Amino acid sequence: MKQLSCTPTVEAFFDVNTNTVSYLVIDPQSKHCAIIDSVMGYDAASSRTDEQSAAPLLTAVQEKGLTVDWHLETHVHADHLSAAPYLQSKLGGQIAIGEHIRAVQKSFSGIFNCESQFRSDGSQFDHLFADQEAFSIGQLDCSVIHTPGHTPACVSYRIGDCLFVGDTLFMPDYGTARCDFPGGDAAVLHQSIHKLLQLPSETKVYLCHDYLPEGREDFCWETTIAKQQQNIHIDNVNEADFVAMREQRDATLSMPKLILPSVQINMRAGHLPPAESNGCHYLKIPMNLL
Repeated sequence: MKQLSCTPTVEAFFDVNTNTVSYLVIDPQSKHCAIIDSVMGYDAASSRTDEQSAAPLLTAVQEKGLTVDWHLETHVHADHLSAAPYLQSKLGGQIAIGEHIRAVQKSFSGIFNCESQFRSDGSQFDHLFADQEAFSIGQLDCSVIHTPGHTPACVSYRIGDCLFVGDTLFMPDYGTARCDFPGGDAAVLHQSIHKLLQLPSETKVYLCHDYLPEGREDFCWETTIAKQQQNIHIDNVNEADFVAMREQRDATLSMPKLILPSVQINMRAGHLPPAESNGCHYLKIPMNLL
C-alpha cells in the first residue's frame, strides 16, 4: 500500500444516544477538512429529526474557519441517521461513500419496496470511491480501503497516518462488527480485518462506536494497529473459528433500534424519501421480514 504523508488534526464528537463517534479531520497546513460519519438526531416516537448532534461539528468548522472538502460515510449505518446533507447545506463539500453502496441499495430497495424512481446506482451520493482510490483533504494524502463483511459497502479511510474504520473494528476489549445484516459475511470480515492489520503498527485507528464493555470505566474510540493485533475476537483466531464465533454471537443480538429509519435514509445519502402528494415524507416498516 502507498505510504501516506502528513498527520491530520482529528477531533472526535461522541453522540451518547447512539454511541456513535463522528470525526472532524483537518489538514493543519491548508485548513481544509473532512467530516466522517456525522449524526442527525432522531426521535423514534415522534419520527422527528433534529440537528443537536451535528451542531457541535458545524460550530467547530465555522469557528476554525475551515473549508469542508468531504462528508465521508464509512458505510450505510443501521444505528443512526446521517447528518451529511444538513452539514453540506451549511458548509459545502461532497458526500461520498464506497462504490459497493449499489449492492446495499439493491438489497434494501426490495426490502422497503422503494418508489419506482429510486435508483440503485449510488447516484444519490456526490462521489463513489473505488477500492484503493486516492483522494485529498487539502494537502493530506488519503486513500480508500474496501473492508466488507459487516456490510458489502464498508470502507476504511486512510488519512495521513490515521485510519477510520467505521464498524469493522471496535476497541480491542470489545471485538468486531456483527455480520448478520443483508450482504454481511463473517469470513469476508475476517479477511478485511487482516488486510488492515498489515498496515504499519503505529497507525492510529479511529472507531465509529464504543459501547463501554464491563470492566472499563471510560468510553474510548482511538487505538492503533499494534493494539488491534490483540483484539479479543481475532488474536490467535483462525477464519473458521472467527466465523463460528460471529455466527453464534450475532444470533443473540437484537436488531439496532433505529435500523428501519436509518437504512432507508442513509442509503439515500442521508436524504428523506420523496414527499408524497400531501407534502409529507414517509418511512416504511416491513412487517415480519427482518
